[in-house]
Formats: sequence, C-alpha cells, structure tokens
Amino acid sequence: MEACTSIINNDFYEDLNSLWYKGGEDHPIALLRAENRVRSPWVAKMIEKKGKPSSKILDVGCGAGLLSNFLALLGHRVEGIDLSSKSLKVAKERDVTKSVNYRIGNAMEMSFDDASFDVVCAMDLLEHVDEPAKVIAESARILKPGGLFFFHTFNRNLLSRLMIIKAVEWFIPKTPKNMHVYDLFIKPQELENMCQKSGFIKPQFVGLRPDLLSKGVWRMVLKQRVESDFIFKFCKSLSTGYCGFTSLEAY
Repeated sequence: MEACTSIINNDFYEDLNSLWYKGGEDHPIALLRAENRVRSPWVAKMIEKKGKPSSKILDVGCGAGLLSNFLALLGHRVEGIDLSSKSLKVAKERDVTKSVNYRIGNAMEMSFDDASFDVVCAMDLLEHVDEPAKVIAESARILKPGGLFFFHTFNRNLLSRLMIIKAVEWFIPKTPKNMHVYDLFIKPQELENMCQKSGFIKPQFVGLRPDLLSKGVWRMVLKQRVESDFIFKFCKSLSTGYCGFTSLEAY
C-alpha cells in the first residue's frame, strides 16, 4: 500500500504475510478477501464487456496480488506496484501463472511511459493516500486512449464512519489502529470531479456493502470472526463502500 503523511496506518500490511490469502478471521484482512470475491469477477466482467480481452493491466497498490493474480489467470498481461515489499513477495509466491510483473512503486509518481496500459485498477487505495487526485492523474497519464480506470473506496458521511470504522473496530478484535481515517474517505461527487479534471469522462458507480441476510455477517457480530460465508453484494446505494470505472473517452 502507498505511503501517506497523515495519521493513517499503512504499515500493518507489511505484517500480514500468508494472512492475505488464508486465516486471520479475527483481522480485517478477512473482510478484504470477502470484498475481492465479489469485486475481482466484476472488474473482469467489465473489462470483457468493454471489449478489452487480453488487456495490459496495472494494479496500483496491489498488495499481495488478490486482484492481479485473478486477472492473470484469465489471460491478461498484468503488472502490480506497491510500497510493501513483504506483500509483493506473497503476491509473487501466489502467482500460479508466473506471469505477473510485481515491483515496488509509488502510485503518485509511477515510472511508466505515457499511454502504457489498457486498464488501471486502484482498489482499496484512494482512501489510503493524502492526495488521491495525484493517483488518478497518474493513472490517466499512463492509460491509452479509451483505457479504463477502476476504483473502490468509501464515502464520507456518518453512516460510513459508523460502518467502515467503528463497527470494524467493535466486532473484529485485531483491527489495526487507524487502519482507516474518516477524513480520507471520498464522496462520489469529489471522486467524479477528480476524474474529470484528469481527462476522464463521468464515472459509473455501484455500491458495495455486506449482505445483511448472510450468516457470515451475524457470525461476525456474535463471534467476532469473519469467515468464508461473509458475503458482500452490489447495491444502488453509495452511502458506504462503492466501486466504479471510467474511461479517457466515451464508451
């Protein structure tokens, strides 16, 4: 994950090791895995729908490669950058295709030529940096005309503060201090403005929240564990978490 000069804690990613993929049911990393079970297929589906098979993809803030390795399995040419060397080590070990190019890299100053990629993904990243507009501008710079930019982040309101910060702290015992900072959450309109200032068209948004009818959600509340039956679902509301994508030109 990316460095940040605010009080947000990005250092804990260095200590996750194998928990990125298995275990850690009493740690928020299990929530990230649950999100990825929904998000990664959605990203792949949108890439296919927009007519970009076998795309050259950059996963920014890739962590241990949950999305990168998934997309590589589908035949895409994938690169991943992150500032966590230990996370990148896990990503490489988990890449069964042995095709993903992982490297240390800063999302706000990426060492790629202009118009290098068909797709750039910034999932669980924009709320972890002080200047998300710089990440978006850099993503626009390295995308080819018509390239797609995907993101996932959190809205900034009282409900998101309660659900994304407080509820996680209450119900997941090993939540790192300052894993999320409310002031770094981004309202959809703010994100739309950042995208358009960087040359993207109006983004398409979709909400992402826990399925309150799933047994896993209530097990988290009662037993303080996030197990494999914890389910996220897409929704119309953008009140808490939301995903989206945009392009440098009309779809």
